[in-house]
Amino acid sequence: MTVDIDSEKIKNITKEFFDKMGFEVDVEVKVFEENTLPVDVQIEDPKILIGEGGKTLAEIQHLLKAILMKEVKSPFFFHLDINEYKKKKYQYLRELAKSIADEVALTKKERALSPMPAAERRIIHLELAERQDVVSESIDQGFERRIVIKPHP
Repeated sequence: MTVDIDSEKIKNITKEFFDKMGFEVDVEVKVFEENTLPVDVQIEDPKILIGEGGKTLAEIQHLLKAILMKEVKSPFFFHLDINEYKKKKYQYLRELAKSIADEVALTKKERALSPMPAAERRIIHLELAERQDVVSESIDQGFERRIVIKPHP
């Protein structure tokens, strides 16, 4: 399914959204691939827009997607990143997954990670999916949902 988007219009809507909040940002709308609209925002001091653990960024992404859905009539995924926070976080999570998986494979003892949102758990599960020496599993509920990495049975 192809989705017709006007990148310049998406960029203007995004810039206007941040302008109305009082933030001067640079916006880059990346290539629309695999039904995902990636938008990168650069700002001088990103802390207030990212928030603790990326929570504010997630809420901004949710609000901005609701606004953009009026422009993009077909279903789509929206990926907002501010100063490459998510890109760096996902790379860190991939490295963490490899490191802990290596430890679990060596010690044969399972390890539980800290609770994390679904998108972050997904990164870890995908990173470990091809490994034959360990398995990953999500446990618990709600805000306590976490991943346990276990030696392969």
